[in-house]
Amino acid sequence: MKVLNLQCDQGHGFEGWFGSEADYAQQCERGLLECPLCASATVHRLPSAPRLNLSNPRPPRAAEPVPAACHTPEQQSVQALWLKAVRHAIASTEDVGERFAEEARRIHYGEGEQRGIRGRASAEDAASLRDEGIEVMSLSLPPALKEPLQ
Repeated sequence: MKVLNLQCDQGHGFEGWFGSEADYAQQCERGLLECPLCASATVHRLPSAPRLNLSNPRPPRAAEPVPAACHTPEQQSVQALWLKAVRHAIASTEDVGERFAEEARRIHYGEGEQRGIRGRASAEDAASLRDEGIEVMSLSLPPALKEPLQ
C-alpha cells in the first residue's frame, strides 16, 4: 500500500492511498484523482520522505525551508472542521434536488413538514426566497461528498 501526499491546484493538501506506484499512475492518466474539498481534477504529488527508524536521530537543522505547498496544522484543522460540518449538514438534511425552492416555500408557509432540506436552486430562486423571508444558504459540495463514502 502506497500512501502519497497530494495537492490540488487550489492548494488543498490530502492523502491518497494506492495499491502500487502503477495504480497511482493509472489513476492519474485516467483522470480519476480529484480533491476531496473542491473537486479539482488538477492534482499533483508532493515530495515526501520515507520514515526511517534510526538509533541516533539527526537533530533538526535551523532554518530549513518549508515548501509553500505544505499546509500548517491550523489550515489542516480548518479543512477537517469544514469537512465535518459539511458531512453533518448532509447527514441531517433531506435532499429534495431541483424541488428546493418549492419545498422551502411549503415548509415556510406551513404546508409541508418542518425539516431541514438541501437541494439545488438558481440564483434567482434563492434571491426570491430571501425576499420572502425564507433563510437559504449556498453550500458548494465536492462530488465526492454527494455520494456515500467507500
